[in-house]
Amino acid sequence: MKTQDKLTMGRRQLFRAIALGAAASAAPLAVPDALADSESNDEKRKARYRESEEVKTFYRVNRYPK
Repeated sequence: MKTQDKLTMGRRQLFRAIALGAAASAAPLAVPDALADSESNDEKRKARYRESEEVKTFYRVNRYPK
């Protein structure tokens, strides 16, 4: 084999190397830090849904005919 053939990289190998490099660099970013649960039991059970004017307008505007 020629020395030049050993040093060249084919198109598929180049794309594979780029994909592996991108995956390796994005892997640490994809894992969020674990946070402790800061809500008490009373806060977990409280009502969170509030039918505000915006919600009422959304429901009124997006009614579909039957």
